[in-house]
Amino acid sequence: MKITAQEVNQLRKRTGAGMMDCKKALVETEGDMEKAIDVLRKKGQKVAAKRAGREASEGVVLSKASADKKYAVAIMLNCETDFVAINADFIAFAQSVIDTAVANEAKSIDELKAAKLGNRTIEESILDQTGVIGEKIELGAFEFVAAESAYAYIHPGNRIATIAAFNKAGDNLADAGKDVVMQIAAMDPVALNKDDVSDETVKREIEIGMDQARQEGKPEAMLEKIAMGKLNKFYKENTLLNQAFIKDTKKNVSQYLQEVEKGLTVVAFKRLALA
Repeated sequence: MKITAQEVNQLRKRTGAGMMDCKKALVETEGDMEKAIDVLRKKGQKVAAKRAGREASEGVVLSKASADKKYAVAIMLNCETDFVAINADFIAFAQSVIDTAVANEAKSIDELKAAKLGNRTIEESILDQTGVIGEKIELGAFEFVAAESAYAYIHPGNRIATIAAFNKAGDNLADAGKDVVMQIAAMDPVALNKDDVSDETVKREIEIGMDQARQEGKPEAMLEKIAMGKLNKFYKENTLLNQAFIKDTKKNVSQYLQEVEKGLTVVAFKRLALA
């Protein structure tokens, strides 16, 4: 099977591994990108874990919370080139789309597409923009959270946006809300807590841990125990409530929230990111 330079480059962008290592991994897995990532990880490459954030080529990602802080939404509006992505008119249009989402408290991408922006639906408006700009424009992703309180954050550059929902509300939680959505942007957790990590991911991490230990020459009888230790480290590094709090790494996010208010916790979060 012929592996293209584009496929190799895509794997390199996703993993940070060398070009030759990426090509070998793709050849070994007959072009399967996800399996190639696992091959690189098993060989000890420093490869990022599969993330919750959804990726696309160009465009903007935005997030916004409602005025009552009960609802927050994140969208990804895609285009073909970075030239359009940084265009003020394109960004302004994306802002009008997310404003419409908040005004209507949309609960799905189809609901948002059907919502009215002036006398046109969002879907029709996007088609209009395609004609004006001359590039394919599409609503690539939509996420929302709703709870007692919700917060949003857009990283400078409009390429990462996050939202998070909490089980409690109050003006005293504003700083904590901001801290958490910024934590999500910076640390890219795969799940809220270890119980929320998918069985597929757990199985994958155990398999990778055992293979790494085996290649290090560890006794076969010790492989599972070693892999479970690596899995616990994975939970600590990749689940939001167990991650070290970026402003004070001596505590995790859950401990930080308990200091803000007893019983306070995150009940949902979403992160959108452009590649």
